[in-house]
Amino acid sequence: MDIFKNVKTVFFDYDGTIHNSMYIYKPALKKAYNYLIQEGVVEDRDLKDEEIKYWLGFNSIEMWKRFIPGLPEDIKTKAREIVGDEMKKSVKEQRAVLYEGALETLSYLKKRGYHLVFVSNCGQYYKDIHNEAFGLDKYFEELAYAEEYKFVPKYEYLKEVMKKYPKDMVMVGDRYHDIKAGKNNNIYTIGCDYGFATEGELKEADLIIWDIREIKKYL
Repeated sequence: MDIFKNVKTVFFDYDGTIHNSMYIYKPALKKAYNYLIQEGVVEDRDLKDEEIKYWLGFNSIEMWKRFIPGLPEDIKTKAREIVGDEMKKSVKEQRAVLYEGALETLSYLKKRGYHLVFVSNCGQYYKDIHNEAFGLDKYFEELAYAEEYKFVPKYEYLKEVMKKYPKDMVMVGDRYHDIKAGKNNNIYTIGCDYGFATEGELKEADLIIWDIREIKKYL
């Protein structure tokens, strides 16, 4: 597509775009939910995959606010810590999985002179441990993350990150948050329909792909 021919900077979401986070998020959220069951604040039930997938891409503050509204703050904090600790443990135990072709695609883009920037709704610990596991800073000029910006929505902090890089720009991601971040900042968007989007969630993207390697057709 000719609309991407002048792009110089590519912003990448991480979970659901580069990293198949279900491998580490599913067991972590289930453990946190079991804690809530034991505390007597939720009903005893088994979380289904589709429900778990829905919350991938939200920052942790917003996720817990919407997932179970009205939880006492101390219990909510503990549940967030359980998820974080379990995911950290999984990454250290090499159970995190990137999508096939993800690093190959990043390497391809970097060699062709694109400015690559990681923009995730994660916290610092999550960014750091994935960088350690996969050497993300070999590909990205910057690893920007939501906690660094007090967990404001991605479209807000992307506006600040964008100031450092040349135009034209494109935002690549698998959720509506990513497409909104691009649209609100007047840059191109690529929706990754192999990630965790629900039906129709990516309809406003300028381009939809079903494999990260497809980006090489356009950039």
